[in-house]
Amino acid sequence: MDSRFASYSFLFYVLLVSQCTHTNSARRITENINKEVYDHLRIVNKHDDPSTLMDPSLNVFFTLNDLRIGNSIAIYFSTKHPSLYPHLLPREESDSIPFSLSQLPNILEFFSFPKHSPQAKAIEYTLAQCELEALKGETKFCATSLESMLDSTRGVFRLDAKLEVLTTKYLSSHAIPLQNYTVLEEPNATLAPKMVACHNMPYPYAVYYCHVQESDHKVFEILVGGENGERVRAIGVCHMDTSQWDPNHVAFRVLKTWPGRSSVCHFFPANNLIWVASPMII
Repeated sequence: MDSRFASYSFLFYVLLVSQCTHTNSARRITENINKEVYDHLRIVNKHDDPSTLMDPSLNVFFTLNDLRIGNSIAIYFSTKHPSLYPHLLPREESDSIPFSLSQLPNILEFFSFPKHSPQAKAIEYTLAQCELEALKGETKFCATSLESMLDSTRGVFRLDAKLEVLTTKYLSSHAIPLQNYTVLEEPNATLAPKMVACHNMPYPYAVYYCHVQESDHKVFEILVGGENGERVRAIGVCHMDTSQWDPNHVAFRVLKTWPGRSSVCHFFPANNLIWVASPMII
């Protein structure tokens, strides 16, 4: 995970395939880019600004030492219900809609978004991120359908690998985005030398930016309880080797550490996905 993707860790959830027709879905999905898109762009554009440390959505980072039963961690989980996020379209439908920066005028016309609107900026941003060249040692792809996500993910692992998808789940009503959560159980840890992390991007329908880095990771399933009684089974990832990370990465400022000194862990909210294969429980 590099600084370019720091903000992605705060936007998330589950795979839901739309069953609507092309005409009806085109009408409905134009309504899905809303305030959260503008908030996403605000965070992305300011992630190098020290003032963003006041942004509550940055309370997703933690260290391995925080994972003690009874320990309290301030965590931000979006209060938007997972079912309200844009749905992944069936492949036939998503393939019928242009998805390229060179086709931006046609895409804006298709969704009836004005050229200089916030929605247009969000669409342009997502297309540009999807077309960026992968970093050295990284594999990346953008998925616009469940089928394309599965095909690309399978290509990362062995063909015979058993895939498992992990997401954060709310186990109770969820109304407070930021509060102190207590670790209630010994976390389940999975050693994942290879994983595919998929981050939901701002777009009229579901687009996931997925990337792979082959390095030492630990994936944790952590049961936490909020001060108000809310319970969340959260997925967290710890990057064990940070020696090659950008020293200006926002995680180091939040955790008050620096590259190589310690691992960096972060929670995945409920609309992000982690794919692992044949996990080794540790």
